[in-house]
Amino acid sequence: MSKTKLTDQEEVTMHIEKLEPGLRDIIRELRQIILSSDPEVGERIKWNNPSFFYTGEMKPFDPKEYKREIIVFNLFKGRIMLVFPSGAKVNDTTGFLEGDYKDGRRIHVFKDMDDVRSKEKNLQKIITDWLKLVDK
Repeated sequence: MSKTKLTDQEEVTMHIEKLEPGLRDIIRELRQIILSSDPEVGERIKWNNPSFFYTGEMKPFDPKEYKREIIVFNLFKGRIMLVFPSGAKVNDTTGFLEGDYKDGRRIHVFKDMDDVRSKEKNLQKIITDWLKLVDK
C-alpha cells in the first residue's frame, strides 16, 4: 500500500488539531486572519510549526535568506508568538512588531482570543505592507 502524501494545508490542519483546545481555537483564528490577508499567502509546516509564506513569483535569491517567509508560529510551552523573519523591513508605526533583532526578524506575542481579535487589522496591515516590499 502506498501512503498518500498530505497537502501542506492538511499538514497544518493536523498540526493545529493536536494542540490543546484553548490554544487550538486561537491558532485557527490567526490562521484564518493570515490566509485571508492576500490570495498569495500560502501555508505549510516549517520548523515544526505553522508557517505562512509568499507563493508568487520572485527574483532568484539565496534560500538561506528566507525572503518568502512572512510568519512562523512559535508555540513553545503554549506561548502564541508570531515570528516575522524579515519584519524589520516593514515600516510599522503601530508598535505591533516588537524586538530589535540583528537578523531583521520581529515578533508579536498574543495573550488570548480577545487580543487576537483586537489586533486583527494590525496583523493584516503588516502582511499587506510586507507583500508590497516583495522583490518580484
